[in-house]
Amino acid sequence: MNGGGFIGRGWGFPLRVGATGGIALVERDREIEEAIGLILGTAPGERPMRPEFGCGIHDYVFAPGDGATAGRIAQEVRTSLERWEPRIEVTDVVIAFDAIEEGTLYIDVHYTVRATNDLRNLVFPFYTIPSPEGSSEGSSGNAREAGVR
Repeated sequence: MNGGGFIGRGWGFPLRVGATGGIALVERDREIEEAIGLILGTAPGERPMRPEFGCGIHDYVFAPGDGATAGRIAQEVRTSLERWEPRIEVTDVVIAFDAIEEGTLYIDVHYTVRATNDLRNLVFPFYTIPSPEGSSEGSSGNAREAGVR
């Protein structure tokens, strides 16, 4: 079995029109990527009928850009993907701070598609609001990484 039935097919997100004028559908790896983005991009409480759905990374928009915050974000990502996306197994979450753009960090999710045992990764950009005086961590000019393994 190729796992296509387990991985599935669904509406594209964001909702868009397909080539034939109907709702755009996505399938296989693209559907999983969009599902991960949807989980990470949704704050808990944002959906009235599913108030627990989403990821708590949005609580860190005003947090300092340091290793402790990166570790907490990585743990939030891992926990929410393990809960809300059963088609994957998260193998690693690495947080990289942008060396040039203060307040930008990249969440690099490494995962295995359970149905196919296919190793994949997805980078999700996340933006924070830097403090007015700037953090000493964020102004070093070097890319920094932190991860929860």
